[in-house]
Amino acid sequence: MADLKDFAEQLVNLTVKEVNELATILKDEYGIEPAAAAVAVAAGGGAAGGDAAEEQTEFDVILKAAGGSKLAVVKLVKELTGLGLKEAKGLVDDAPSAIKEGVTKDEAEALKASLEEAGAEVELK
Repeated sequence: MADLKDFAEQLVNLTVKEVNELATILKDEYGIEPAAAAVAVAAGGGAAGGDAAEEQTEFDVILKAAGGSKLAVVKLVKELTGLGLKEAKGLVDDAPSAIKEGVTKDEAEALKASLEEAGAEVELK
């Protein structure tokens, strides 16, 4: 347990450059899109003095339900996230679930539109 706390502390204390390098390693060597890493860094850095009235700049795309054409939604989730078919199916089956986290408003709205076009119920947070 202490090892995990040490690891978590190391992650929280990474510089922006180190986070970018880590993201590249995770993507290139392991095929993982580390979208959540950007959220964690932004939350850690923004806690110093953020204003609660600021406009939201990062959004989470949440799949609420697959709708009538589940297969089309699974294929689209696979394409949009870069996950394997099994992982994409798991996300769709476990709805509500986050499809992408910490994305820009434009990207979130585009993802929402694509998923809704495929028949899914989607919300942005």
